[in-house]
Amino acid sequence: MYRRRDTRREQLVAEITNNLRRYASDAQQVGHAFANLHGLNPTDLQALIAVMDAELLGEPITPGRLGEHLNLSSGSVTALIDRLERAGHIRRDRDTTDRRKVLLHYADQGAALAMEFFRPLGARTDTVMDRFGDDELEIVHRFLAEIGESLRDHRDEVRAARPEPPRRPTG
Repeated sequence: MYRRRDTRREQLVAEITNNLRRYASDAQQVGHAFANLHGLNPTDLQALIAVMDAELLGEPITPGRLGEHLNLSSGSVTALIDRLERAGHIRRDRDTTDRRKVLLHYADQGAALAMEFFRPLGARTDTVMDRFGDDELEIVHRFLAEIGESLRDHRDEVRAARPEPPRRPTG
C-alpha cells in the first residue's frame, strides 16, 4: 500500500501485500455469497470454516474452542451452534472417550452444499497450482503459513488489547 518501491524487492513486497489484501477481500466476498445463498451470517460462515478446518486436521472442535476462536460468549456460541444444527450445516457428537465432551462436525447436508458451491473454485485453484512445480509450491506454502501465523498473532494482540465490554447486572 504505502511501501517504498525503489528496489525490485520493495516493489515485490508492495505487490505481494496488495495481492494478499485483494485476495482476502475477494475470498470474503465469495464466502459472503455462499452465506447469503444459504441464509447464513458472517459469524455462521466463520464457524463453519472453523469446524471444517478442525476436521481437516483430524481434531474436531468443541463448542468452547469455537467460542474462543470466534471470540464469542458461551451463550452466543450455543445459539450459533443451535442455528447451524437446525439448518443442517453441522452436527454435535459426543466424544467416544469422554462422553461429557461435545464435538462439532460438518453435517452431510452442509458439506454437500459447500461442495456444490465451491467445486468450480476448487477446479480453478487446481488449474493455477498445476502451473507451479513442487519446489515453488513448497515456498508458497511456507510463505502463506508464516504470513497467516503473523496475521493471527496480530489478531490475538488486538483482541487482548481491547477492553472488556461492560457487564450488565444480573438479578
